Amino acid sequence: MGPCMDFLNWLEPDMSIQVLTCLDDPTDLVRISSVSRSWRHFVIENGLCKKLCLRLFPQLSRVAQVIEINNPDTKAEVGSSNSKELETLEREHRVYAFLAVGFTSFNVGDSIKRALSASSTDNFPEESIRNTLEPRDVVERRASYWSSKGQSDPAVPEVLIYKLVSDFVVINEINIQPFKAYFQLGGPIYSAKAVRFRFGHAKSPMDVESDQMGESFPDDKFIWTYTSQVFPMTQENILQTFKLPEPVLCIGGFLQIELLGRVQRQEMDGLFYICVSHVKAKGKSLSPAFGVEIHEPSGQFVLKNNMQAKGNIQPSLPENDSDVNVDLDLERDIRDMLPFVNMLQGNGVDFDEFEWNDAEEGMDEEFAEEGMDEEFVV
Repeated sequence: MGPCMDFLNWLEPDMSIQVLTCLDDPTDLVRISSVSRSWRHFVIENGLCKKLCLRLFPQLSRVAQVIEINNPDTKAEVGSSNSKELETLEREHRVYAFLAVGFTSFNVGDSIKRALSASSTDNFPEESIRNTLEPRDVVERRASYWSSKGQSDPAVPEVLIYKLVSDFVVINEINIQPFKAYFQLGGPIYSAKAVRFRFGHAKSPMDVESDQMGESFPDDKFIWTYTSQVFPMTQENILQTFKLPEPVLCIGGFLQIELLGRVQRQEMDGLFYICVSHVKAKGKSLSPAFGVEIHEPSGQFVLKNNMQAKGNIQPSLPENDSDVNVDLDLERDIRDMLPFVNMLQGNGVDFDEFEWNDAEEGMDEEFAEEGMDEEFVV
């Protein structure tokens, strides 16, 4: 193998950035930042891990500040403005690198914590929104479902609001099953014509947590920062999957389901209803390793990284009792992430863990012969 060169020293900085931003695997960026001091400095100085996170989740553009909590290595910000800027860049590198790895490393599961409210309920509490999180179709010999109030106009929409498992959740898809009234003649299915989803946060979390509502909750208590396309719903009694075009980072932990249009008229009163048996939100929570503090009215937020919780990202809820492998999967995910966490925290790195191939190992040796810094520091 002929002599190798460090392309970062030969290419213009803008071209080097373009090359490295082609990497879409966060673990590759972490490895690159550990090749040498010059490569590490280049990755940090140009915020490549932050740029990767922004490409994956544009919602992070509202981050106003990044904070590390419980980091024993944090130093007081003293010295020149240049040293403070470098400390900020290094902190952002650590946080965004771990965040990017977390986005891609944990299993997807049901991410709804509890049902909050419905725009209307026909018979409360028998037909409460809470029934939509019940995995069984029948509870105590009674059908389990939520029902809206009847409307003479089939265009009147309904809204369901749920609290997710944490304030920092990535959602991939929503599952909804319309209810089939098997106890009515012909077994009518009370689906909606279409559905739309919104994610956001509460204007005042204290109000939402303390309000002991019945079933109605004012929509103006929330700020919705993401709105999906409209998905058509079929009039079938099956768990229908509505996959988002791209995974969405929900900052604030609230999901709104907007049910658009009514298709089924009840024979008894001639009114249109929408009824739902089951609702699920597939995703992954990044808590407690990450949290947010939202500032209103700007909508910007502080991204908080709990250093003592690294490797302790909360799993999403198992979908049913038969999901016995969830703990083993989580344990494996955490074990796989530990080398990268160690690298980001400045611990020693054993590159044998990453199964570098012979060509890469040879290249490292030739870089060393050319005088490149062999000290792996993160």
